[in-house]
Amino acid sequence: MTSQAAPHTTPADAVPANLVDHLPARWQPYARLARLDRPIGTWLLYWPCVFGLILGAAADERRFLDWRDIWYVALFGIGALVMRGAGCTFNDIVDRDIDAGVARTRGRPIPSGAVSVKQAAAFLVAQCLIGLVILLQLNWFAVALGVSSLLLVAAYPFMKRITWWPQAWLGLTFNWGALLGFAAQTGRIDVGDVMLYAGLFFWTMGYDTIYAHQDKEDDELIGVKSTARLLGAATGKWVQGFYAVCFTLVLAAGFTEHTGWPFAPLMLLAGGHLLWQVRALKIDDNENCLRLFRSNRETGALIALALLCASWFG
Repeated sequence: MTSQAAPHTTPADAVPANLVDHLPARWQPYARLARLDRPIGTWLLYWPCVFGLILGAAADERRFLDWRDIWYVALFGIGALVMRGAGCTFNDIVDRDIDAGVARTRGRPIPSGAVSVKQAAAFLVAQCLIGLVILLQLNWFAVALGVSSLLLVAAYPFMKRITWWPQAWLGLTFNWGALLGFAAQTGRIDVGDVMLYAGLFFWTMGYDTIYAHQDKEDDELIGVKSTARLLGAATGKWVQGFYAVCFTLVLAAGFTEHTGWPFAPLMLLAGGHLLWQVRALKIDDNENCLRLFRSNRETGALIALALLCASWFG
């Protein structure tokens, strides 16, 4: 693949001095198309997989992190990186005209001219094939579950055109790994795993509403819908509600699968971090919204720590 690159404009939400800037020039547009300069999305896709893996081990009444678990952690890590890139590539193909009209996104590879639509489509296929190879390492129930998620992925870019709640569709899509990780461990899903998935849905509703406030002015001009525009000044109260439901359901999921006693007190750390986000939120400050959105990487780490310690010391 070759690109007839226009001068690159660094997106406002890219990580400063990221590794993408050190790649060969011809690879950089594709790395940016896969959002390798913005790793937070990969973390937010990966953490639900980890939660599902640990909860699945608890459901089978064993400690997490034997050799099979380490293999799954690596597989899901690569899978999250590749499939997040594939999702972003597909989203950018569909949204190329919208992205050209939004200040934060007009520097993306397709609207900037660095990558053509045909080149992006070929890159999308390559990423999906890698994802398929990874998925085929799992049991057949997990494979079928993973394939079914493509329906959610394919529909997501269109949601902002037809509903004020595209963040809800992202919640369904981005947390599928909680079901998939659990299924990889157990060959099934159960009530506790569904509670986990539901809780993480509300986590995404909160953090992506915060994220969407960066684009609300441009979105209003071009007619794109979002919970940030819908909720407006009431966003803080809604995000607090989303996070409260998230905390409650994730806690209930742990109890349902009989995680050990450290789970509840350690989950208070994650709950405190979510509460801090709500208290610190300034919806008209783009830098504040981006910083709080990115801080959900740490939220995920705290939830993973609570589950892991419960697995080992409970």
